[in-house]
Amino acid sequence: MRIFSGIQPTGRKHLGNYIGAIRQYVEGQERGEAIYCIVDLHAISVAYDPAELRERLYDTAAILVAAGIDPERSILFRQSDVREHSELTWLLSAVTSHGDLNRMHQFKEKSAKQRELASAALFFYPVLMAADVLAYKAEEVPVGDDQRQHVELMREIARRFNERFGEILVEPKERIPEVGARIMDLQDPDSKMSTTGGSEQGTVLVLDEPDVVRKKLMSAVTDSGSEVRRSPDKVGITNLIDILAVVRGVAPAEVEADFDGSGYGDFKRAVAAEVVAYLEPTRERYAELRGDEAKLEQILAAGAEKARALAAPTVAEVRDAMGIGPARA
Repeated sequence: MRIFSGIQPTGRKHLGNYIGAIRQYVEGQERGEAIYCIVDLHAISVAYDPAELRERLYDTAAILVAAGIDPERSILFRQSDVREHSELTWLLSAVTSHGDLNRMHQFKEKSAKQRELASAALFFYPVLMAADVLAYKAEEVPVGDDQRQHVELMREIARRFNERFGEILVEPKERIPEVGARIMDLQDPDSKMSTTGGSEQGTVLVLDEPDVVRKKLMSAVTDSGSEVRRSPDKVGITNLIDILAVVRGVAPAEVEADFDGSGYGDFKRAVAAEVVAYLEPTRERYAELRGDEAKLEQILAAGAEKARALAAPTVAEVRDAMGIGPARA
């Protein structure tokens, strides 16, 4: 099985990113041929600072390696280093419906937040995302629940292409974790945890110091009750149960059973202690890795070379099928 996923180079990765995506990346190395891309081309679809983009990309690369991505067992690279992504985006635009792009939730949400310019790049984001995956003929895409619509669109793009030009592209399937696919803001549990739109106190960063992590989790908003159980009307406590279930590697029902009869205070202390222990190895390893940017560049360059070797034949097939360039021998 070939697995592909991309991650934004924001650098400030939070617990939701770690549980929903990075954890899946590490596990994917055991299940198939894993290809992971830091998507700097996606990052320029909204306002950004060029110098900060480069810094955050190194931050993200260091976090991924610190979390357990092994460049010897998987392919880790910078998106812009593999130009096949950009070329395939344009080619696939020929079989992408404007109406489909106009219905994308992410475009509507992000464009509404732009103060000056809602870029065409933001509108075209899903086509680039489709190219990212389809270039590698990946069968599986580990994503969070918020990316489900984008994976459905890339499947539709692949289907349209194949119907028109022949069976070349693979229709991928999303892999969304049953628990932890959507970790919520600790202060606003009706909203997804985020470093851009969320609250600072409600967002646990992977690199937060242990005392900061404990403080944020101990101050998490719950409800007026005291029973540790999941329920649609107990979104705050449900979020904490899901977090602890992932950290422990158990079902949420086991967490509920373990804390049956306990109050919120004891439960929060347990969650805080176990999340600190869960993140600590990555935080410590990151500190060792981040200062050696030459090493990080070496990892990304080697990954890009491997990625190009896989993407180039696909793009060549697509070009030939579409009648672009001279016919292949």
